[in-house]
Amino acid sequence: MTLAPNGSLSIDGAELEYRMLGPSPDSAPTVVMLHEGLGSVGLWGDFPERLQAATGAGVLVYSRAGYGASSPAKLPRPVDYMHREALDVLPKLLDRIGFRRGLLVGHSDGASIAAIYAGAHQDHRLHGLALIAPHFIVEDISVKSIAEIKTAYETTNLKEKLARWHKDVDNAFYGWNGAWLDPQFRDWDISEYLAYIRVPVLIVQGVDDQYGTMRQVEIARDECYCPVDVAVVAGAGHSPHREAPAVTLEAVTDFAKAALRDDRTLAA
Repeated sequence: MTLAPNGSLSIDGAELEYRMLGPSPDSAPTVVMLHEGLGSVGLWGDFPERLQAATGAGVLVYSRAGYGASSPAKLPRPVDYMHREALDVLPKLLDRIGFRRGLLVGHSDGASIAAIYAGAHQDHRLHGLALIAPHFIVEDISVKSIAEIKTAYETTNLKEKLARWHKDVDNAFYGWNGAWLDPQFRDWDISEYLAYIRVPVLIVQGVDDQYGTMRQVEIARDECYCPVDVAVVAGAGHSPHREAPAVTLEAVTDFAKAALRDDRTLAA
């Protein structure tokens, strides 16, 4: 299909908003970006544009159901919602856009979804994963911070701030927050998928991440048989691409160019 610069994709009865930057998937590698648990197309800021300019690859950014301008999600979300995104929705989306070769770049929940996808699908089109602040297990610090942000959402102007980025802000917030605070979610563990990833992995981890620790990086190093590069970003928390954009952009760009170095359409 020919992708307009902005539009929506119909996947499993949901309309998912997207932005397509740079060349189309049929003419160059494509970087597909998967947002965080409270993210959307808009919340990536200008990082997709900067990544596209730095690599020369096409960059597709989309909002999952329940986020941004996409269709709302049915609540409560099941505790395996990231598995469902990785195993059911993402494969259809990649096929729908005509994905031929490229990378997945994910942040937080999006990084976990990317890891599940790569571990579950031996997809010859996929050349690498760039995972920003990924979760492979649930840590105490994660649950503590997610409980605190629920209080902030209900008692401060956080809801108003998030409403700038989500058509149905309660659907976005409680869909994510409710799943993570479900007692059954403490057993969530996707480390089993890591051993089956067959492409290079980059992990970008902020030193001051309030939602996860270096334990996540250690798990990847222990479980993966594929190459794992790690960029530890000083002075950054859970969102290095916003808090230390230059360092994060350089790490992801260098990784993308190395993973796709046999493609002559990329920027030098």
